[in-house]
Amino acid sequence: MCGRYASARKKHELLEEFQVEQDGAPEQDLGADYNVAPTKNVYAVLSRVPKEAERAVRQLRVVRWGLVPAWAKDPSIGSRLINARAETLADKPSFRQAFARRRCLIPADGYFEWMPVEGGKKKQPYFIHPEDGGVLAMAGLYEFWKDPSRDDDDPLKWLVTTTVITTNAEDHLGRIHDRMPMMIERERWQEWLDPKLTDTDQATGLLVPAEAGRLTAYAVSTDVNNVRNNGPDLIEPLPEEGESALF
Repeated sequence: MCGRYASARKKHELLEEFQVEQDGAPEQDLGADYNVAPTKNVYAVLSRVPKEAERAVRQLRVVRWGLVPAWAKDPSIGSRLINARAETLADKPSFRQAFARRRCLIPADGYFEWMPVEGGKKKQPYFIHPEDGGVLAMAGLYEFWKDPSRDDDDPLKWLVTTTVITTNAEDHLGRIHDRMPMMIERERWQEWLDPKLTDTDQATGLLVPAEAGRLTAYAVSTDVNNVRNNGPDLIEPLPEEGESALF
């Protein structure tokens, strides 16, 4: 699974990196977050066709992590839908509509996973990131949920949420955890985000695991275990000793 990640790049960097045409949240700047956790607000890149427009426009929006399906009675279900398995996207009721029409990219600098150590008595966190220092474009889905308790003119009437798609971890990362976020490479961004692409078989074909060796990992402080901790120290590598030096 993917339950924590780091997203520390400035907003203007993300707008440029993902060739965003419209800042969908001009008054919101989330700032650097080295311990992004479920239910937090996060950035998502998506494409929408504005009213009376002929083509989709790529946007950067602020959404909440933890997908709330349109049919949900209340938003609490989102805390259980932070990840969506790539293998069952087209079948699961919680994800299949979003998979067909509402796909997005979730920018990250890297993500955290925990590996059992000392016979499983403890878990050592690792920070997994692109070896070249680039941005990860994690595959995601987004959804709109209408709050029936709010008036139609209430700006909080609509809640926009997201989930991170996961896949089997590549060999060396699989030693840490058997699942990892699905990455979308730059050459497939346009197709992945296209809301007019509604054929789920075709969309599934865009889900190609990251090339072996593209990501690297190192052990980090257990301070990341507490969501209240934040700061660049959370992604600093521990001294290379024993198991922490194997990746």
